[in-house]
Amino acid sequence: MKGVEQDLIATALPYWETEAAIVRRFFQSKPTRQDHIFWLKAQLWKELHPVDGYFTGLQKELNNLAASFAEIDKTIGRRRYHSLLEQLTQEFHHYVLMADVLEYLLSHAVSAADTFQLPQEKKLGDLRRAYANSGSAVDRAAVLVTEGGGARMFREGRRLKGGRLERMIAAAMEVVYRDEKNHYKEAAREAARAVRTRQELARMKKAVREVSLQRVHMRNEMFKAPLTSAEIKSCLASHAQ
Repeated sequence: MKGVEQDLIATALPYWETEAAIVRRFFQSKPTRQDHIFWLKAQLWKELHPVDGYFTGLQKELNNLAASFAEIDKTIGRRRYHSLLEQLTQEFHHYVLMADVLEYLLSHAVSAADTFQLPQEKKLGDLRRAYANSGSAVDRAAVLVTEGGGARMFREGRRLKGGRLERMIAAAMEVVYRDEKNHYKEAAREAARAVRTRQELARMKKAVREVSLQRVHMRNEMFKAPLTSAEIKSCLASHAQ
């Protein structure tokens, strides 16, 4: 089937741009120190708990990778192993950068107690887990398409200007954006390989919409609801194709 990759990207795009609008509105609203602490604590939790069904948390993934070391060039190719190592290093680096900003705000060393999972994030995790573990390759691939929100949060954050705090946030966001800006293309390409029929494509797009909408609610909660429900609907409609 032709055009599946672009069709999937177009399906997710309105939700990604709505995430961008949420982040943009937050930073334009002159957030307080506590507002920044709130979203950073929530984001740090997310950095340590990547998408269910693909990553199961950095510690478990590192343990799994270490356990498979003896299988290099046997059951796992060396380039594949290197790629996985790089992914884990990137993910942890993102956590380090965000934790540095939170530590600056808190004026004390960051610990696991300084992170938390918000209700909408829990709903998102439950939804993604249900799709990823449904037994359907189409459902599992749909979750991959939604991961990262097209890096729109980081695209907006890297543009932040101001004092030391703003510069720290922008610098961290720049690194994450550079690492993740093309992930959505890779995800769409991989997901397209799971689609063989029009019915499967329709199923995947439905899952992408459902998970992506919950991502929007998650992001709005994280940033103290800068957009109303009506504004979210309007933003989604304005970017629909």
